[in-house]
Amino acid sequence: MPPRNKELEDEVLAWIQEVMGEPLPKGAFEDILKDGVILCKLINKMVPGSVKKIQEKGTAFQLMENIQRFQAAIKKYGVPEEEIFQTPDLFEKRNVQQVVLCLFSLGRITQKHPEYTGPRLGPKMSEKNEREFTEEQLRADQGHLGLQMGYNKGASQSGHGGMGNTRHM
Repeated sequence: MPPRNKELEDEVLAWIQEVMGEPLPKGAFEDILKDGVILCKLINKMVPGSVKKIQEKGTAFQLMENIQRFQAAIKKYGVPEEEIFQTPDLFEKRNVQQVVLCLFSLGRITQKHPEYTGPRLGPKMSEKNEREFTEEQLRADQGHLGLQMGYNKGASQSGHGGMGNTRHM
C-alpha cells in the first residue's frame, strides 16, 4: 500500500467544501468523512436526489449504510467500479488512499456531465485521438521478423544433448 499523501487529501477536502458551499468540520481526513454524511450531501449537491435517506446519527451499521448509498450513487453517476472504495476502507480506516482515489475519480467523471457546472478536481480527461493508417502503412510491418519468430543470429539448441538429459557444465 502506498503511503498516504496529505496534500491530495487536503485537495479533496477543499474540493468537497467548494462543491458544497459550506465549511467542513476540522479533523483528520478519514474522521471528517467516516460516517458518510458529508459524502451523501456531496453527491446530492452534484446530482440532487441521488441519496434519498441520510442517517445523521445512529449505530455503526446505520452510518455504514450512508457510505453504501454514496457508493451506489457514484456508480450510477459513472465512477468505474474498480475505483470505488469498500465501506471498511473508510469506516474502519483500512485503506484511506483508495477513498482519495475514488473521490478524485468522482471529480474527474464530472467532466463527462455537462449539467455539472461546479468546481473541478484533478487533471482534465483526455479526449478521443483517432488515427487513420493506409493499407500500405499497415502492410509495411508484415515482412519484419521479430526476435520472437525464431531467428536470433543463428541461436539454436544444438549441443543441448536431447530431451531428458541433464546439462553438464
